[in-house]
Amino acid sequence: MPKSKVRKKAPYTAPADRRTPVKVKSAGPSHPIYVAVMLGVMLLGLAWLVVNYIAGDKIPIMKELGNWNFAIGFSLMIGGLLMTMRWR
Repeated sequence: MPKSKVRKKAPYTAPADRRTPVKVKSAGPSHPIYVAVMLGVMLLGLAWLVVNYIAGDKIPIMKELGNWNFAIGFSLMIGGLLMTMRWR
């Protein structure tokens, strides 16, 4: 059986007239207050969960919230983690 011919393709290069250069704005470091708020929100969520486990039945507001305390604590921690994506 005869062998097929090997075809060589030239690598694709984009036409020069269609490329428009885009300047990227360099972003500086985050403000120290942003970092403090980010860490504070994460620690507040952790503290909320710890207090809920230790003394949740003795604090009237936490007792009324019931299982919503978990949603509040985890939401605060996730909010802080989402803030880390914008941290430079």
